[in-house]
Amino acid sequence: MLRCVTGKKVYATEMMAEDALIESHIRFQYTHQGPIAVYHCDDCGYFHFTSQGAMNVRLQQALKDGTITRQKQAAHWEQKLIKRR
Repeated sequence: MLRCVTGKKVYATEMMAEDALIESHIRFQYTHQGPIAVYHCDDCGYFHFTSQGAMNVRLQQALKDGTITRQKQAAHWEQKLIKRR
């Protein structure tokens, strides 16, 4: 896994960073703090998450339309089924 000189994980494209941002909201239970957007880093030239600024439009839509909630529920049930095996 590549890391920036800042220590942050890097994403080659904005789309990859946005996909990972949404996935992180599915996998983790963020409360008030957590990543809400992506930005282009001047130090490494790649993209990173940030908890500053306006919320990413794709993340906002996924939260609003229930996509993240449905994916969390699906992952929960998938884990329950795996444990039963």
